[in-house]
Amino acid sequence: MSSINYILPTGSMTLTDQKEYRQMAIAAGIERAAEKSIGSITDDIKGVAGVTNRDARVGAILAYLLEGNAPPSIDIREMQLIVDIPGIVLDQWNTAALALPLGTAYSVFQAVAAPVMAANRLAVFYKVGVESGPPMPVSRLTFRSGGAAGNIIGMFDLEQLVNRLETDGYFSEPVIIDPTATYAVQVTCRVATGVFARVQLGCFVFEPAGTVIA
Repeated sequence: MSSINYILPTGSMTLTDQKEYRQMAIAAGIERAAEKSIGSITDDIKGVAGVTNRDARVGAILAYLLEGNAPPSIDIREMQLIVDIPGIVLDQWNTAALALPLGTAYSVFQAVAAPVMAANRLAVFYKVGVESGPPMPVSRLTFRSGGAAGNIIGMFDLEQLVNRLETDGYFSEPVIIDPTATYAVQVTCRVATGVFARVQLGCFVFEPAGTVIA
């Protein structure tokens, strides 16, 4: 879904920059969630009803958030692997063990290659951090629609972080996964360590209020 793909090292961003990126990811997620019948932002947020331009809707939602508000019909939380990725065994960000040949793609979701988003949830990925290393054991981060061999909808070069001696960064544009969508998030093996890599994604999940959080 992204058209401009690059990674911004967190060390190059101010705390205000980081907050703005998260708020923009949340605003984009709320707008998309409402389009997918998750929550009712036209009731929650004045000034959104009747606005047909997507950028204008996202702008109105962002202004609402910056006033310290949150839409009462939608819960927004960080992704919980054990809840949001069916088949996950450990509630941790682990790949499978990295092995030869180099350049092999590994799912960031342990042994789950192509999760399916729940019908009442939507996910917005906005950043990445790599705990494993040094040296950084993975290079490219790829988001795909339709499964492990599907179309690329986001691709970010993690080696840009190595050059800056960084371990995490924000995406130039958030990657949105719709309800019921089959998708994949993969990293490319850069060093055959023989053990898993910890690749942690910043991700907000949007769902009807009360679904997971009371």
